[in-house]
Amino acid sequence: MSLLSAQGITAFYGPSQALFGVDIEVGEGEVVALMGRNGMGKSTTIKVICRMLPEASGHVTFDSQDMAGVPSHRAAQAGIGLVPEGRRCFAPLTVEENLISAARPGAWDIAQVTRLFPQLAARMDQRAASLSGGEQQMLAIGRALMTNPRLLILDEATEGLAPVVRQEIWAAIGELKADAGLSILVVDKSLRELASVADRAVILERGKSVWTGKFETLDAEISHRFLGV
Repeated sequence: MSLLSAQGITAFYGPSQALFGVDIEVGEGEVVALMGRNGMGKSTTIKVICRMLPEASGHVTFDSQDMAGVPSHRAAQAGIGLVPEGRRCFAPLTVEENLISAARPGAWDIAQVTRLFPQLAARMDQRAASLSGGEQQMLAIGRALMTNPRLLILDEATEGLAPVVRQEIWAAIGELKADAGLSILVVDKSLRELASVADRAVILERGKSVWTGKFETLDAEISHRFLGV
């Protein structure tokens, strides 16, 4: 059964149309990769799912609830947790303050977050602005987990990070899949790392879904056609 279903989504920024028909589903406990070249509508699709941008047509449902007209904070309360592109931690706040700012009751608390990302345990009293890029990304993921979501959305979670930090993030995503049973929608460009965690993939081209399938069936020809430079 699908936890998230978006069907026939179109969306605009003012008079400019950005999405022309996006279809995407994420099942319970499933990891889905949302892929495509830059500017093809991935982040816009995430904005629609998170209710930060209304769809002009189509339908979004989450846990069988019609999300039309639902504001973004209600989407978060319903169980959609977002790790936004660019991290966007609250720079003046400490690590602990960032984590508790979004906390909701559930299994994910500070102890669980620091188990997943031990580096944060020693940084609790540091301001987020003083952290490295990798630590800020761990904090952004931890903050989203503190909302105790049913669906975790990761928008370019490893972009711009050092290779060793990227591997730590991918290992954490793998652990979330294996141990937490979370549904995850992940945007990233790395086919090799995505192959280790993703069950299925959806590829966007010019604001429209053009390919959907099991990740292992995403062959070189499809990759070159829709993902190559």
